[in-house]
Amino acid sequence: MLTGSFDYSLVLISLLVAILASYTALDLAGRVASSQGRGALMWIGGGAVAMGIGIWSMHFIGMLAFSLPIPLGYDLPLTLLSLLIAILVSGFALWLVSQPEQPLWQLLCGAVTMGAGISSMHYLGMYAMRMTPGIDYDPDLFYLSLGIAVVASGAALWIAFRLRRDTPYVRLSRAGAALVMGGAIVGMHYTGMAAANFPLGSVCGAAIEGLDSRWLASLVIAVTLAVLAIALLTSILDARLETRTAQLATSLERANQELTHLALHDNLTRLPNRTLLEDRIDQAIHTVRRTGGCFGVLFMDLDGFKPVNDAFGHHVGDLLLREVAQRLRDNLRADDTLARIGGDEFVLLAGLGEPNDAVTLASDLVALVSTPFEVGDQELRVSTSVGIALYPGDGTTREELLMNADAAMYHAKGAGKNGYSFFEQSMNTNARNQLQLIHDLRHALDANELVLHYQPKFAAGDNQKVIGAEALLRWAHPRRGLLMPEEFIELAEKTGLIIPIGNWVLNEACRQMSQWYADGHRDWRVAVNLSALQFCHAGLIDSVALSLERHGLPANCLTLEITETVAMRDADTSLAILRQLAEMGVDLSIDDFGTGYSSLLYLKRLPANELKIDRGFVRDLEHDSDDAAIISAIVALGQALDLRIVAEGVETESQQAFLTGLGCDLLQGFLFGKPVPANEFMASSVALA
Repeated sequence: MLTGSFDYSLVLISLLVAILASYTALDLAGRVASSQGRGALMWIGGGAVAMGIGIWSMHFIGMLAFSLPIPLGYDLPLTLLSLLIAILVSGFALWLVSQPEQPLWQLLCGAVTMGAGISSMHYLGMYAMRMTPGIDYDPDLFYLSLGIAVVASGAALWIAFRLRRDTPYVRLSRAGAALVMGGAIVGMHYTGMAAANFPLGSVCGAAIEGLDSRWLASLVIAVTLAVLAIALLTSILDARLETRTAQLATSLERANQELTHLALHDNLTRLPNRTLLEDRIDQAIHTVRRTGGCFGVLFMDLDGFKPVNDAFGHHVGDLLLREVAQRLRDNLRADDTLARIGGDEFVLLAGLGEPNDAVTLASDLVALVSTPFEVGDQELRVSTSVGIALYPGDGTTREELLMNADAAMYHAKGAGKNGYSFFEQSMNTNARNQLQLIHDLRHALDANELVLHYQPKFAAGDNQKVIGAEALLRWAHPRRGLLMPEEFIELAEKTGLIIPIGNWVLNEACRQMSQWYADGHRDWRVAVNLSALQFCHAGLIDSVALSLERHGLPANCLTLEITETVAMRDADTSLAILRQLAEMGVDLSIDDFGTGYSSLLYLKRLPANELKIDRGFVRDLEHDSDDAAIISAIVALGQALDLRIVAEGVETESQQAFLTGLGCDLLQGFLFGKPVPANEFMASSVALA
C-alpha cells in the first residue's frame, strides 16, 4: 500500500473552516426562522450556497492536506458535482430547521438524508481523483464514517433548531455549538480518509488533466473565507436591522397608543372625553338593540363650582375637578363609563338591570359629590345636579340621549340643585330645538348666514369723533330671524364650532376694516372679541396673521378683546400668547375688567393696550356709589399703567359726562349708536358725530 501523509497546517485550517461554517449555518438558521415568505426563501437560497461552500471547502481542504508519493489531481466535473451536493444538502437543512416544529421522526429522517448527502459529497470528492486501481476502503472505518455523518447531521439539526431564535447569550451558545459541530464534521471527514487504502502502483487519473493541488488550496481557502465572511456579516447586519426595526415598531406602537389615549381622554382628569363617550354610547345602543336590556345616560353638572373657581383661583378649581373625578371613578362599576365633556360637566354611561335602577345610581352620585373635598389646605363643598335619559325610550341616537339628559339636568338645577331629574317629554321641545340649532349652526358658515354688525367707538373728548368700531356677531337664521350671540355661542363652544366661526369673524372684520382704511380712515381700529376656546387654540396666531396679510391691513388697526377671566385663567400661558400678538403689532384689550379674578401682579405684565370697563358698572352708575368708586379705581389703575380706558354700555348723557370727567379715553353704547350692518355704519356714525 502507498503511504500517505498530511499537511497539518491545512488540517488545522480545515478544522477552523468547519467551525466557521457551522457557526454561519447556525446564524443563517436564525435568519431563516425570523423571516417569512420571499424573504425566507432568499435566506434559504443564499444560506445554502454559503453553508454548502463552507462544508465542501472543509472537505476539499482536508483532501488537499493529504498527499501520496505520486502526483495527485481532481476531476473538475466530479469536484463541482460534489460542491452541488453540499449546497443542496445545506438548503435542505436550512429548510428543515425553519419548520415550526421538529418531531422526532422528522429529525431522524433529516439526519439520515443529510448524512447521506454529506457522505456522498465526501466520497464523490475522493472518487474525483480517478485512482487506478480504485481506492480500497476499510469496511469498518467506512461504515463508521457514515455513522458519524448521520449522527453529526442529527446533532446539527437539533442544535440549529433550538438556537434559531435570538435569546440572551445566543451568540455565545452558537459559538460553543459550532465547536462541537465543526469537530464532528472534521471527525467524519478524516475517518473517511483513514478508511481509504491506496494499493502499490496506483495512478491518479486526474493528475494530468484535473485541478492542480499546488495552487488550489490557497484559492479554496480564500474563496471560502470570503463567502462565509460575507454571509455571516450579512446575517449579523440583517439581525441588527431587524432588532432596530422591531424596537422602532415597538416605540411607534407605544407612541400611537399614547396618542390614541390622549385623543380619547381628558387631559385634566384622565377620564374619557366626549369622543370616546359617544363611541361607547353607540356600542351600548347596538348591544341593546341586539340582545335587549337598557342603559342610562346620567348628565352631571357641579353646583357651586364657579364660586370656588373665582374665590380660590383656577388652579384650585382644577384640583377640585380631579378630586371629583377620582371619587366618582373609585365608585364605578366595571362596565360603566365616566367621561368629562367640558368644564364641570360629567356624563356617566351605565348599564341598568331595569329603569328604576337609575334612581339608586343617581342618588349615590349626588351623595358622593355632596361629601366635602380636601383640596390642599382647603375643605371645599360642591354638589351636583343630575339629568337622566334612558335607552330605549328617551332617544334613539347618542345626540338625542345626551341632549335629553342635558335638558333633564337643567330641570334638576331649576328644581333646587343637589338632586336628579328624569327626562320627560315635556322637556323634549327645548332639547330638540337645541339639537336642531346645532345642526343649523354647522351649516351656517357654508350658507353665508353669519354677519357682522358694527357698534361705533367715540373719543371721549369734546370732538367726540369716531375712532373705530367693535365687530359683533349675528346669525341671520333662515327661519328664526336675526339671532344674538347669547343664543348660539354657548352651543358653538360646546361643539367646537367656535374655532371656524371665530376665524371667519377675524377674516371678515379685517376685510371690512381694510375698506375703511382704503377710504382714508387710517386712525380707526376694529375690535374683535376672542372666546376662551379660540384664545387657547393653537392656530390663533396663524389665523390673525393670515387675516391681516390676506387683506393688507396694518396690524395696529386690529384690536383683539379677551375677558379678564380668560386672561387670568392660566396667566403664564396667556402672557406668552399675548406677547406673540403684541409683537405682531396687534392692539390688545382686557374686556369686562373688574368682574373676574383679578391679579394686579399679572395685569402689569400683560402687554395690553386697553382696559374695557364692564357695562354692569356703567348701567347703575347714577344710582350706586359703589359702582362709581369701582370705575374711578379702574380708570386710575389704567392711567397708572398707561392704558387706554374704554367704557361700554353708555346710554345716558350723565353717564357720558361722568366717564369723560374721570378721564376715560373711549366711549361705546346705545347713546352713540347701536350695532348695525357695515353698509349702515358710515351713515349712522357720521350723523352722530
